[in-house]
Formats: sequence, C-alpha cells, structure tokens
Amino acid sequence: MNQLVQNNALKNKTVLITGGAKRVGAAICRELHAHGANLMIHYNTSTADARALQAELNLQRAHSVAIIQGDLLNIAIIANLVHETINQFGQLDVLINNASSYYSTEIGHISEENWHDLVGSNLKAPMFLAQAAANELRKHHGCIVNITDMHIERPKKGYVVYSVAKAGLVTLTKSLAHELSPEVRVNAVAPGPVQWPENNPQFDEVYRQRVINQTLLKKIGNPQDIAKAVKFLVADAPFITGHVLAVDGGRSLNL
Repeated sequence: MNQLVQNNALKNKTVLITGGAKRVGAAICRELHAHGANLMIHYNTSTADARALQAELNLQRAHSVAIIQGDLLNIAIIANLVHETINQFGQLDVLINNASSYYSTEIGHISEENWHDLVGSNLKAPMFLAQAAANELRKHHGCIVNITDMHIERPKKGYVVYSVAKAGLVTLTKSLAHELSPEVRVNAVAPGPVQWPENNPQFDEVYRQRVINQTLLKKIGNPQDIAKAVKFLVADAPFITGHVLAVDGGRSLNL
C-alpha cells in the first residue's frame, strides 16, 4: 500500500524541465515520472538523447512524456515552452530550471559571449521561464525548483561568470519565493560532486581523488541523489519555500 501511494505522489501533475535529456536532468525525469508525473522535457542539441528518453518513459506509461527543442538564450521562445506544455497536458504544475552551461572563465580571458552564455542559461532563462509560468503555477498551487551549485558561497577559482550566475539563481529563488507566495513554492537544490563533466581533462583522476578527500562522506554522489532531492521538494515539502537544499556529501563544509 505504501509503495502504491509513493508511486502516485505526482499523479495528474505536469512538469516542465529544462535540459532534461541526459545526465542529472534525465535522472530527475525518471524519478518524477516514476512517481506519476507527466513530463515536458526541454532540450537544445541533445535530440537523440531526448527522443530515447521519451520513448523509454512512454513505454512505461503511454502519452506521459513529450519533448520540446529550444535555445534558452533566445528569450523569444520561453513563453512557447510554457504554452506548449499546457497545450499538450492541459496544465503546468512544476517548473524545474535544470539547463546549465558550465566552463571556466578566468579573469583576463572573459568575453562578452561567455557572459551572455553563462548568465543566460543559468540565470536569465530561469527568471523569464518563471515569469512565463507564474500565472499557471499560481492556478494549480504549483512549485519551482532551480538547480544551483554547492560553490555559491565559496566560488571556485577560474569560474567567475558561472559562479556569479549561480549565485544570482539563489537570489532569484528567494525573490520568487516572496513574489509568488502564497500560491507557489520556490526552492533550489545545490548539487556537489555527483557526476564529472564530460570530455574535460581538468577533471583527471588526481582532481577527482582530491574532491573525494574533501567530501565529508568520502565519496561522490550520483544523479539519483539530486533527483530524489528534487522529488522531495516537489512532492513532500508543502511547508518549505525559499530554501536551498545542499546535496553535496558535506563537501561545502570542508572547502
């Protein structure tokens, strides 16, 4: 009986998630879908991953997942993501701002393009998406979950623009919690080391072992840890808003 209730915690709820085709985003999709949610999965360039995930989840529950492509740096498409979600499923209950650009930007080598890309994906797009979704979320007493970073309080050297953008996303989370209350809850998850960036020689074995040594639990997590935290904030935290939940194995306490 408990398992049945758990698996239907998000039944008849619709989730729009950005950057949901792979990695942490895909883990969030699988977790929320397993608990009954319908999904609109946004992607930009990961077409094959998005289609494969859609097929996988629709095989489990027919017509429960749709996908939509869009470059979040183009603000003109933002409202359409919300509109198409409502058009497909009849409502929008949850917005998850997961899409993110991540790379180093050292002082002396920062371009305006870096600024527009990193701030655009990590801060600007979440703000405009929240604005576009606000009325629909109010109608359904929904929620927003933003994916931030454990480095927001202690910025990582060489990542100036990314750090500024993610810190701004934390402030946006708290501001939106004020602005959209009492109907809409707004929270964030701040991941620590859960998945290494792809094809980046900076994250070699020496770096990885150093990170593990700095983490209080002496291990890295996995995308499912983030997914479970998101599910908690969406389905099991009706009296939590304006909060940033660190899921980092205690590493932020040991930097």
